[in-house]
Amino acid sequence: MTSDGDAADGGSAGDTFGVGVQVTDEEFRFVVHVPSDIDSGWSDPDSFQQRIEAVTWDVLDRRETLGRIDAVAEAGDTVTLGTVTMQPGGDVTGHTLSAPRVDGERD
Repeated sequence: MTSDGDAADGGSAGDTFGVGVQVTDEEFRFVVHVPSDIDSGWSDPDSFQQRIEAVTWDVLDRRETLGRIDAVAEAGDTVTLGTVTMQPGGDVTGHTLSAPRVDGERD
């Protein structure tokens, strides 16, 4: 995976989707922000959103990330985890995913 936005073959890197978790009083909701200028090759929104969620939890430890969100967010907040860049065929060409920082945490 690359994170520079260019596909290795010089073609389109794909579309970049924002990824986050919305916090409510009852639950956490995984959210995907879809760009307004999305490639016309995307035919099934549920499919690519599920693919982006799967990629996110492949990169980030789900339990640790949700625990950190619980520590830093309140109901009504949406915590941004980064972006996933993907081509309409489902190939991921890059990401900027990271778990949120907890107060006092160092690199």
